[in-house]
Amino acid sequence: MLKINVHEEMSKVVFQLEGKLAGAWVPELEQHWREAMPGLAGQTVQLDLEHVQLVDNAGKYLLALLRYRGVQLTCSGLEIQGLVQSICAEWPISGDKYEKENY
Repeated sequence: MLKINVHEEMSKVVFQLEGKLAGAWVPELEQHWREAMPGLAGQTVQLDLEHVQLVDNAGKYLLALLRYRGVQLTCSGLEIQGLVQSICAEWPISGDKYEKENY
């Protein structure tokens, strides 16, 4: 199961995920993102992965796509942090700069 909470702040929107980004839940996140994008012009979009326990290959690909589209990935915990670092290494973005816990 994947729970998606969306928090809007002044200049950014945070998608907070809880659970597993795997199987049928991957297209669910993609649909939420696609539906939200038209109303987010000029705002930073952040994907909070702090409470994600599992990401399958499809989830990893979606995270890479979202990152490529300008979404910031935030996380804590070694497993998810390692996953995000591998996404950054495998699919670099031109001029890529990232800091620990904020990719």
